[in-house]
Amino acid sequence: MAHHHDTKQVLNRLSRAIGHLEAVKKMVEEGQDCSQVLIQLAAVKSALNNTGKIILKDHINHCIVEAVETGDKKALEDLSAAIDHFMK
Repeated sequence: MAHHHDTKQVLNRLSRAIGHLEAVKKMVEEGQDCSQVLIQLAAVKSALNNTGKIILKDHINHCIVEAVETGDKKALEDLSAAIDHFMK
């Protein structure tokens, strides 16, 4: 992923999401309120989705622009499949 511009930002966000998920795991281990656990899980999901958006935008702005310029239809097909998986 060295050719992407937002690698450091993505890694930082993933590290924060991992830390947040570890905190949620601890909440479950400690038997904390289920409603609070669900709220925190929603926050982790949101953080991951937002990280995915950064990756997607970076991919479009760099890899896909290049693929369009060079006529690389496979890159466009791969992007379409990735979006399908990401949006599930």
